[in-house]
Amino acid sequence: MNVKFADSRNQGSQNSSFAPTSKIAADANKDSRSAQTAEVALEGMATEVLASQLLEELVAKLKAGSRSAEAVTMRMAKEVERICQKSSRIQSSGQIRSWQLTLGRHRLQKCLEFYRLGSHQGRVELHAQLSSIVYRHVAPSGNLSFQARYNLIEDFLQNFYIEVLRAFRREHSLPENYTPRTQLELAEYMAFTEQYAKRRISLPGRYNQQLIVLRAQGFANGQPQETVLDIEQAVEFPKGEEAESHNRSYAVQQVRQQMVAETVDPSDAVLRDRVVAELIQYLEGQGQSDCVDYLVLKLQDLSAPEIDDILGLTPRQRDYLQQRFKYHVEKFARNHNWKLVHQWLGADLEQNLGMPPQHWEAFVSKLSEEQKQILELKRSGASDREIADKIKCTPKQVQKRWSSLLELAWQARNHQEKSK
Repeated sequence: MNVKFADSRNQGSQNSSFAPTSKIAADANKDSRSAQTAEVALEGMATEVLASQLLEELVAKLKAGSRSAEAVTMRMAKEVERICQKSSRIQSSGQIRSWQLTLGRHRLQKCLEFYRLGSHQGRVELHAQLSSIVYRHVAPSGNLSFQARYNLIEDFLQNFYIEVLRAFRREHSLPENYTPRTQLELAEYMAFTEQYAKRRISLPGRYNQQLIVLRAQGFANGQPQETVLDIEQAVEFPKGEEAESHNRSYAVQQVRQQMVAETVDPSDAVLRDRVVAELIQYLEGQGQSDCVDYLVLKLQDLSAPEIDDILGLTPRQRDYLQQRFKYHVEKFARNHNWKLVHQWLGADLEQNLGMPPQHWEAFVSKLSEEQKQILELKRSGASDREIADKIKCTPKQVQKRWSSLLELAWQARNHQEKSK
């Protein structure tokens, strides 16, 4: 991860007026500084130091000073400290300082985005964003008029904003009557609202969902709204998704859609976890650790710029990583573990590869005689070796031909979805 560290010229040199006269003393001093630097990387920087670094960067980007800047950056630093302490991934990385700076700067950037929008436009954009998330959850019935649905969303969001303000006061140990007053404080609160709404809450079966979606579903079902969850119960990284589906093959589109889809049947969550675990194991076995990191961040619904920032990638490097990731996902989905993936997608052989009877018959009618034979042998549970003996080829060729057949099925399902 390419992260610029705060300047630490004064570290380990309190007696700056004393200059060692021997090479041994100089080497000892150098070793001491190296040890201190390594220790800081492992243990991270103090909250006050991080707050000071963020304050310096904030002041440099503000057109005018703000009397609340120091308090705002201190709150950011404390929040980052809590995240780092509770994340086993960060604790085991050996790069806590890097994570502190990355997460702190990410929060600073979010705050500045709302600050530049201004109080009015910031509210408008935040409200529109949250409305789009909860639209189908607050009023799932299709019988409601637009105005009735709009009124329900407004009622829900007004209650949600009250909950967020309470959570903001609680998590930052602020007085019960605290209200954002300066433009910077309001920007901080709006950034917190966006992040709070998109926290991922763990549910039974290792499934998770955005907090605001759970709140909206509870609102729609008439459940009490007082189910306050704080930072310890949520995944802290902000969420966001870009429309990248046009760059993906049919296989990657459907796998990605299923990964972030709302799960109703608990068995779906079990299958999803199995697919994710198997995919990670497969990528690691292929020596693609950077693809694993990319997958983990994509499952957090982070946008491309956010992933670039965390992984320290240039747009060109990220494009190359995406292409490699897409290649390996396709190989995994169509070859390495196609049975599990298709079972998860509800598209295994027992379900005609996910096609209704009429579409399935049309699909099969377009296959060659050899493809039909492979399909029937796969249905009967024959191994690749047995199929190879039947059609007079090698098991490797069977795998390639079966992979091509599955790709045709992906395309057929995709065409079916588009024609609805």
